Parts: sequence; C-alpha cells; structure tokens
Amino acid sequence: MSVDLNEAFADERATQLRAARDWERALQDRLAAGAVERLPDGRYRVLTGWDAGEILSAQGVPQHGLDLSLGTAALYTAVPAWHTLGNVIPGGTSDIGKVLELDGIDCQVESVPAQYPWNDETRVDATMHHTVRTDTGASLGVVRNGYEIIQNRRAFEFLQELANDDEAIWESAGALRGGKKVFVAMRLPQRVTVDADGINDRIIPFVVAINSHDGSSSFQVVATPWRPVCGNTERLAGGARVHPVEHPAHPQGHDRIKEARRTLDLSIKYYDRLADEETALARTDLAINEYDALINSLWEPDDTATPRSIRTREARRDRLHALLADETERTGRTAYAAERAVTDYLDHYAPIRPSATSGLKGNKPAARGLRLLEGTDDDMESATHRRLMALRQR
Repeated sequence: MSVDLNEAFADERATQLRAARDWERALQDRLAAGAVERLPDGRYRVLTGWDAGEILSAQGVPQHGLDLSLGTAALYTAVPAWHTLGNVIPGGTSDIGKVLELDGIDCQVESVPAQYPWNDETRVDATMHHTVRTDTGASLGVVRNGYEIIQNRRAFEFLQELANDDEAIWESAGALRGGKKVFVAMRLPQRVTVDADGINDRIIPFVVAINSHDGSSSFQVVATPWRPVCGNTERLAGGARVHPVEHPAHPQGHDRIKEARRTLDLSIKYYDRLADEETALARTDLAINEYDALINSLWEPDDTATPRSIRTREARRDRLHALLADETERTGRTAYAAERAVTDYLDHYAPIRPSATSGLKGNKPAARGLRLLEGTDDDMESATHRRLMALRQR
C-alpha cells in the first residue's frame, strides 16, 4: 500500500494544530475561571487544585526539571501534584526505603579517576575524580581527591527515626539535574499558626534533607515552611534554618537516633520562634515610606545606572507595590504583608537566567525551584526579616 507523504504530513500537521487550539481554549477557560493567572513574563501560575503555586510556560506547558534518567520523573509524592508526575502514595508513607525506591534515587554513587585525552593517549588527573551513578554510568560532577560521597540512603535514613517516633510523613522526594541533587521532604505533625487571634495564617512545617553529588553543596537539613494561603514555600528568613548534621555518612544505632532527635528538637524550636516573630510582624503597622526604604535597602539605588537599569528598577518597585497591595487586602498593611510581598517577588517574579552549566538552561520554573532548594535567596530573605523586625522598636 503506497502512502502519499504530503497528505500524511498535512494530516499530522492538522492534528497538531487542533491539539494546540484545544490546549489554548482550555488554558483560556482556566484563566477565565480564575484557576490560573498570567505572570508579567508571559508564563502562568496555577492558583487552584493540587498544583497550586506551580508555574507553566508561556505555552501553558508544565516545566519541572526533575531527573528523567530512568525514563520516568524521579519523584515520590504524597499528593498528586507536580503536574501528575512521579509515583503517588495518597496520604504518604513513613517508610524511607519505599520512598527511595519510588522516586528512583536509591542508586549508588562511586568515584572514578578523572581522565583526559592528550595526543594519542589518555591521561589521569591524580588530583580529581568523577562522581558516577552506578545505574546509568552518568557523571554527576568532578570533585577533588578526598571528597566524601554520602549515599542517598545513608543521607536520609537517619531521619527515619522521626517518622517512626513522631508520626511524621514523607511528603515528597526527588532528584534534579540528572541526580546531581536529591531531596526528601518530611511533614512534621505539629501545627504552626501566625497571629491566631488576628489573621490566623496557617503554616505547614516541613523538614527537607538535601544531598548533592557534584560538590556544589554539603549535606544539610533545612526547615522549610509552607503557607498554603499565599502558596509560598520558603527557606524562611530569620535564623537557624539549616541544621548541621553530625553523622550523615554513617549514622548507626544510638548515634542515628540521637541525631534524628536533635534535628527534630532544632526544627520544633525554630518553628516556635518563627510563629512568635511572624505574629509580631503581623501586629506591626507599616507605612509606605517604610516599605520603600526596605526596597531601597535590598536593591540599593545606583547613581550611574543606565536608562535600561532605571526602567528595570521602576518595574521591580511597581511589582513589589502591587504584591504588597494584594497582601494588604488579606492581612492588613503590616510588616508581615511586606515580608510576604518580598518573598513572593523573589519566588516568582525576580529575573532569572538559567545557565547552561546548571543543566536547566531555558527552564526558568525548574531553575526557580532549584534556587529555593539551594537557598540562593536566603541572605536577602533574612535581611528582609531583620529589617522588618527592627520596625517593632520604632
């Protein structure tokens, strides 16, 4: 049977155009229904459902940045979010072995000598090694001699004691950048409320353990609150959010339990202090000139700025004022609203240009997620919190 290639191409193209029009209509319907909003850079943010807060491309396509080395997204989650990717266990599980298996990060990482071609031979750099996944053979990074590999299971296993003893649940886990960075997020059982007698803003407390295999960062455990009302997940400002781990590589028996309890105690103390400080901010009125002073302290004016830089600065100020107006409707014109506005700007609106070396070039939503995971904006968020807390003394 002969096939008219021109006719086949025309049919395929027509099918693609119909699918594109259907997708566009569905996106417009979601916009009209208030399920998504258009962002200034042409992308979209989901406002309702399990995916609330997630970012879509200008074409309305989800972008995630998850590791796809094994053919599926390296993700476990307790709720069907992340654009329905990964393996979902409704309600979650407290079994770290199951989590590591489902999210595809229960693989080993080994160190092999770094080699390079020279003329017709292959030479070995005695000072450097590659970290390599044993399941795919992919190189994860180049590190110096003496670099200690912390296997994913070892890195996260000590936190299993929290799940066993305190009814904490593994909320999500996954791998980014081909497995160079992996994480597990645990939802703690206690409740945290800001200004219970006023705005009554709820915070869901998480502890996130982060491991890397490319030498870019050490193993760490981070307190990461989530505010479901405003959709911000944060490595929050204001103090000891990173808990140094004493026995990450070889926690065994009593040491593992001791380290888990220490991590939990630090997290509980952090969230207790966080609730007190955020409540204080929620009860601190804010004048517009004080908000402008905050913006200028975070992004200092430049007397030698070019016209383009001036326009960028004005656009940032207008966006920050619009975000403050939105927060003011919900929580009043307070220092708390100002902190939420700045955080929202850093999370969703601040310019970002993913580099080719990050492995996320052209994927801004994934790059934003990685910035949050790695705490790129920690210093600015901490400075915001400190300056707003100082307003209580005026």
